[in-house]
Amino acid sequence: MASDAIKIGLLIIGDEILSGKRQDRHFPKAIEIVGARGLSLSWSMYLPDDPETITEVLSSTMARDDVVFSFGGIGATPDDHTRQCAARAAGVELALHPEAKSEIEAQFGKEAYPRRIEMGVFPTGSRIIPNAYNRIPGFSIGRHHFLPGFPSMAWTMMEWVLDNEYADWHRDAPPVDIAVIVKDAPESQLIDLMNDCLRRFPACKVFSLPTLTPEGRRIELGVKGDARQAGEALAFLQQGVSALGFAWEQRP
Repeated sequence: MASDAIKIGLLIIGDEILSGKRQDRHFPKAIEIVGARGLSLSWSMYLPDDPETITEVLSSTMARDDVVFSFGGIGATPDDHTRQCAARAAGVELALHPEAKSEIEAQFGKEAYPRRIEMGVFPTGSRIIPNAYNRIPGFSIGRHHFLPGFPSMAWTMMEWVLDNEYADWHRDAPPVDIAVIVKDAPESQLIDLMNDCLRRFPACKVFSLPTLTPEGRRIELGVKGDARQAGEALAFLQQGVSALGFAWEQRP
């Protein structure tokens, strides 16, 4: 798959996030991690600790080519369902992974039994993701990568996956995000211009963010994506806005 076609998604699992008991830190850090490699996120979802919901979502995402990082729910407590749901979604059985078994035994010795060893039970056919923090690994199935919820572990494990499985997709420059501020223009009058821009510059996405200010209506109109086309695409939008009779200024 060409790097321009990569879609990277996040699944952030946990009732504590949805209830507000804990604030999610994975989303902003994931943006930073992929951005350092010239990549960007395509989507993100928050999921409850509900097996039916997790399985349904994983069944859907596993049917696509997206690279997916899932945070949380791979422990061995009763509210951890991700390992089991991943197996159901993939249509395979759960089994103790031999490399995970070796890692957990090496870290905990006899204390690995009877409970800690259960954290090495993964869907059949999984690959382990090393965990330098405490040697309890995560696991990968295809392009789905399952990480613990603890930031101190998960973020270095995500970096390991990107650097070891997707190094060929890294880019020297991240996708750009550039825009102008259009003054007192109805958004509906810019739609044809935006569609023309998409047709001419397919490596970019066009966005429109309207706001109401004390000075009047303002629209942040811009493009994001391949740096090679973004500048030309924005110039096309600038010319089109002027041709429609609206004033614009560079976004600060």
